[in-house]
Amino acid sequence: WTVFENDTNPPLEIIANPDVSAPNESATVAKFTALETGQPWAGCETLHGADIGTFNLDETNCTIKIMVWKPVISDVGIKVVKPDGWSLGEIKVANTVVNEWEELTFDFTAKMETGYDQIVIFPDFDLDGRTQDNICYFDNISFHPQIAIPEPDAPAPVPTIPEANVISLFSNAYTDVVVDTWSAVWDQADVTDVQIAGDDVKLYTNLVYAGIEFTSQTIDVSAMTYFCIDIWTPDPTAAPAVFKIKLVDFGADGAYSGGDDVEHELTFDETTNPALATEQWIHFEIPMSDFADLTTQEHLAQMIISADPGPNTVYVDNVYFYNDASGIDENTAPVISAFLGNNYPNPFNPITTINYSISKPAHVSLNIYDAKGRIVEKLVDTYSDANSYQKQWKAENAASGIYFYKLEVDGNVVDAKRMVLLK
Repeated sequence: WTVFENDTNPPLEIIANPDVSAPNESATVAKFTALETGQPWAGCETLHGADIGTFNLDETNCTIKIMVWKPVISDVGIKVVKPDGWSLGEIKVANTVVNEWEELTFDFTAKMETGYDQIVIFPDFDLDGRTQDNICYFDNISFHPQIAIPEPDAPAPVPTIPEANVISLFSNAYTDVVVDTWSAVWDQADVTDVQIAGDDVKLYTNLVYAGIEFTSQTIDVSAMTYFCIDIWTPDPTAAPAVFKIKLVDFGADGAYSGGDDVEHELTFDETTNPALATEQWIHFEIPMSDFADLTTQEHLAQMIISADPGPNTVYVDNVYFYNDASGIDENTAPVISAFLGNNYPNPFNPITTINYSISKPAHVSLNIYDAKGRIVEKLVDTYSDANSYQKQWKAENAASGIYFYKLEVDGNVVDAKRMVLLK
């Protein structure tokens, strides 16, 4: 075993088992000292062209198990590599107990290939960094047949939001926009397309974090009021299990890290609403206002779902944004004789100016709504002559968040736009 990225790289030791107890009563075990000054991904590896020799991963042996004994909770990583150094990347599973033996199971179904000749072990893979030297023991690395993944008995409920109010990333109920990838090259997850009773579903395994990208055609969700996703997992969902959803907007330049990127991540567990649960569909219907740091939403480019330490097997369906039809968009009849401009500045604090114009005398209303479609303030409600107008909204008494303003002429909606109050 060769130790790497561990500062002075103290060698792996084969020693007497320091804790001869179930489930591991072996006489000898491997001792790995993860140094505080070592890299988070410090590990050890067998030799290419020797040791275990060349092997294939298929249905008969793609489940890898290992016994570990650790003083801390952190990920254990396993990677299999071909002679030229090629690999599909490591799989990470966290131990759940400390100072006792535990068997961890790694599903390599998505990495079934021929011609591997090396195995790499990361005993203490902690990206947050160590606060001390951690002595970790491992033993009994073994290969087992493929494990059948439990699946839902029925698909997720079919969404009923009218398609005219929806921007869909993935759902049989709607026409989907272009999504470049459901598992980006930089993520740590495996995804396959499956069907549940004829319904198309994304199945994520070995999920740590998955990058869903639509960078080639970014999405304008500024008029949307909710984000929805359905998930189902067979894994335990009690603490410390969490499921996270992050949305990323690349800004006006449409480029990653262009200086105007914004993002916001939400975390869900067994105590949140909705709460994580095992072996049942969980419907997330999240107000876009909950993504408070997503201050621009005209060039949405990424969604990242993550589950660390779990659940790591997740079925995903019905991923979409929608505008609450009972709110600001209940009347969509166009009025071509009027125009609603963009407010300025946007974002603002606490005053912004809204421009509008009408080409003939009419009754005009200009109202401010919160993210749930409730009227916050009526700025204009009067009969007006044909002209261009400016109206200020003074939001000293309003809370930070996303708001909409809607122009109606003679009872018909001209347009509705989004603005962000940042205090």
